[in-house]
Amino acid sequence: MSFQQALSGLNAASKNLDVIGNNVANANTVGFKASRAEFADVYASTVMGTFSNNIGIGTKLNAVSQIFTQGAISVTSNPFDVAISGEGFFRMDNNGSIVYSRNGQFHLDANGYLVNANGLRLTGYAADENGNINAAAPQPLRLTVSSIEARGTTEVVQGAVLDSRSPVIDRATTPFDPNDSTTYTHATSIAIYDSLGNTHTLSTFYVKRGPGEWDVYTALNGTTTPDPDDPSLPSVHTLFFDAAGKIDLDKTDSRGVFNVRVDGATLGTGATDLEFEYNLVATSQTGQAFSNELQRQNGYTSGRLTSFTIDENGVLKANYSNQQSRAQGQIVLVSFVNPQGLVPAGGNNFLETMLSGTPRLGVPGSSNFGTVVSGALEDANVDLTAELVNMITAQRVYQANAQSIKTQDSVMQTLVNMR
Repeated sequence: MSFQQALSGLNAASKNLDVIGNNVANANTVGFKASRAEFADVYASTVMGTFSNNIGIGTKLNAVSQIFTQGAISVTSNPFDVAISGEGFFRMDNNGSIVYSRNGQFHLDANGYLVNANGLRLTGYAADENGNINAAAPQPLRLTVSSIEARGTTEVVQGAVLDSRSPVIDRATTPFDPNDSTTYTHATSIAIYDSLGNTHTLSTFYVKRGPGEWDVYTALNGTTTPDPDDPSLPSVHTLFFDAAGKIDLDKTDSRGVFNVRVDGATLGTGATDLEFEYNLVATSQTGQAFSNELQRQNGYTSGRLTSFTIDENGVLKANYSNQQSRAQGQIVLVSFVNPQGLVPAGGNNFLETMLSGTPRLGVPGSSNFGTVVSGALEDANVDLTAELVNMITAQRVYQANAQSIKTQDSVMQTLVNMR
């Protein structure tokens, strides 16, 4: 029986060395998860069952389990490299079949798909032409490298702080003139865009007409915008403020939001009519110097693609030369109730099984899912120091079992030599 025990020990130590050797060999494999050999003792079964004085007949390899601990994250120079920090697997499309991986070494193929070294496509949620993510069903992520078209301004928001100490300018004696600074109290400007992406300067003039009463005039490229009802007159809107300096929407023209329209023919660019909503609700009046606290508009000129970025929530954004960015998709992650039940499929991929449970989809940063780090990769979680110590231990176990065979052989030789 000692021969059988020692032989099983030799086999077990050999298997253990195989597992350790595989871990060491993959110490530089991105996203690799180390394995460990798990053993069980073996007892001979009898008709009468087992008793407390039974002697085992050796050991056997019970399982080789993956260790899904977090690997260190290393920074790379590839913006498409992605590391998962926390729980989750990448969902990869292998010609219609789905596999899972922690290897985030991705690049664009000739068709614009994000793929790994084996050509498997990374899946996620697609985005529409306006950058809105459609979280209906995951599909292979495809990036477009086309330029972004110009967008004409449709909204301008202005939030100035007007100086209540400024002197009143009488309408009758001092009519407004954009070229005469004595006819207005404050002025500011912002760049806006027509339908072709051409830049125009929108100037806003504030004229104090009385306590808590201000007229607002606008001019485009130095020319006062006309009144929609009488183009011979400049367009003017009156703002009223309460004792606290807040805008009084009940008295203020159009409740602080009015439309500005400029005939396209006067733009001189071939663009369509420029019409936008001008929001002055955030304007206030205080006893301090004039300041422009809030100013924004939603138009932009055309732009060419300059780069791609991936944020911690897995949103892939295309960045353009006009300082705009637009989402082109979002990476999805997958988690399992029992990751130990996954089956290695080679190429740093895993397959789901009945033991792993069904995959649960989610986006990076959501409940129970880790975040992603772009321009970085997850190293193998192999501890080389520990593996080398385990290798020495396994070697000694192998030698000890070999010694058991040698000792048993010596005992048998003694018996054979007895006369």
